[in-house]
Amino acid sequence: MEQFIKELLVAVEEGDIEGAVKSALDAVEKSNVDPLDYFENCLAPAMNELGDQFSRMEIFLPDLMVAGEIADAIREELVKKLDSVQDSNKGKIVIGTISGDNHDIGKKMVATMLGVNGYEIIDLGTDVDPMDFINTAKKEKADIIAMSSLLSTSMPFISETIEYLVAMGLKDSVKVVVGGGPISADWAQEVGADGYGHDAKQAVDMVNALLS
Repeated sequence: MEQFIKELLVAVEEGDIEGAVKSALDAVEKSNVDPLDYFENCLAPAMNELGDQFSRMEIFLPDLMVAGEIADAIREELVKKLDSVQDSNKGKIVIGTISGDNHDIGKKMVATMLGVNGYEIIDLGTDVDPMDFINTAKKEKADIIAMSSLLSTSMPFISETIEYLVAMGLKDSVKVVVGGGPISADWAQEVGADGYGHDAKQAVDMVNALLS
């Protein structure tokens, strides 16, 4: 799988969407890699690495935008290759990037992994206001609100969302999970989140545990 990760990172560096998709399809069709394994062990680690590079200012916003386009193109093709996607009956999740932040590569990866693992996903996109999370969760009777942030300046809006849930008496009826570059497990616990995921695989494991 390491070779496919390298190919993917090179494709992002060169802005080669076609090449990235071809590499992914070759992995599945010629090397017999299960699409879900590719999601978990190639696409997710590569996107996490790019997020880390961005946080270290080794790459910049245009690079992330290209990476997002490539990740979208690969997801679109590989979902078609899945033998089966589990029925969306394990729970309903409202997910989005919090207000003040327009980054969505990691969020999309988490949404994809949760979706193929049997959860119904309502993706609100990026720069989502705290009350939009709450109102959607109420309307859809969601089990979980999942919020991400790649900018430390947007993190206070995550804690604000949790404070609103507590004030409105909703915290017991919907769980909150968080993730993103500047967020840590300690910070998540400090602000009252129910769970923290460092990456897409950990997010799935954490949600499974919360809703088991």
